[in-house]
Amino acid sequence: MSHHRITGVFSAAATPLTADNTPDLALFTDHCRQLLAEGCHGVALLGTTGEANSFSGAERRAILEAAVKAGIPADRLLPGTGVVAIPETVELTRHALSLGVTKVVMLPPFYYKGVSDDGLFAAYSQVLEKVADTRLRVILYHIPQVSGVPLSIPLIGRLIAAFPETVVGIKESAGDFNNMQAIIAAHPGFSVLAGADPLLLPLLKAGGAGCITATSNLVADSLRTIYDHVHDEARAADVEAAQARINAYRTLSNSYVQIPTIKAMVGLKTGNPAWSRTRPPLMPLGEADYAALAESYAKLP
Repeated sequence: MSHHRITGVFSAAATPLTADNTPDLALFTDHCRQLLAEGCHGVALLGTTGEANSFSGAERRAILEAAVKAGIPADRLLPGTGVVAIPETVELTRHALSLGVTKVVMLPPFYYKGVSDDGLFAAYSQVLEKVADTRLRVILYHIPQVSGVPLSIPLIGRLIAAFPETVVGIKESAGDFNNMQAIIAAHPGFSVLAGADPLLLPLLKAGGAGCITATSNLVADSLRTIYDHVHDEARAADVEAAQARINAYRTLSNSYVQIPTIKAMVGLKTGNPAWSRTRPPLMPLGEADYAALAESYAKLP
């Protein structure tokens, strides 16, 4: 996998909140350190799991600044910088670069639906031309079930051709393994990263680059086991056990509304119930669901 520009296990990190519903920067930076200690190659903060689109630009900048100030290496941070308006995407991307953070995950503008590939190409092009920084490496973010804006394989190809040193990967969160394989086949060396934990193993076997996933908030060590030993026949049993553990955690997190559930599970893991807080419109699990979740969580491998 050395031919990929970006490769590894990256956590789609959840963002803890204080009692007044503002980002808990101290708890967040502690979480980042723990994710790296458990085996993540990096932290993909301010994404879907991180509730990024519920935060203001100022809050997003403060969260990233806190991570860097806390000593999280800038080259191990992958913030989400793609928002609806091109100028704000440019601003957030420039801010990341100003902190020494050179890798970002970038949603397309997502308010208008049914837009053309030409429109999306123009939007990404304007962002990259305005940022105009040779250090920048962009991971496209394909999550059409949430954004409503798919990124087609021809569009990906146009962006790679126009910005070959900048557009280097994609987080494929549609959960469509066939699409992942098609991107790999169409664009050798382009980093395809799974957005769904159970797909890391088959994706690596198919020539993918790694993952950016929600369940890594809970089982980063198991994802790292798969990444490190996917091709090691002597460790096949360890890889199989790691995959089973990942699947169990992912299945439980998907049994309720996913983001509040992931946060509640982080709270159960750490013993800190503050993790259960979410920012509206997302709501914490109700008492009955939380009790059922806690009972099931205690039985996980």
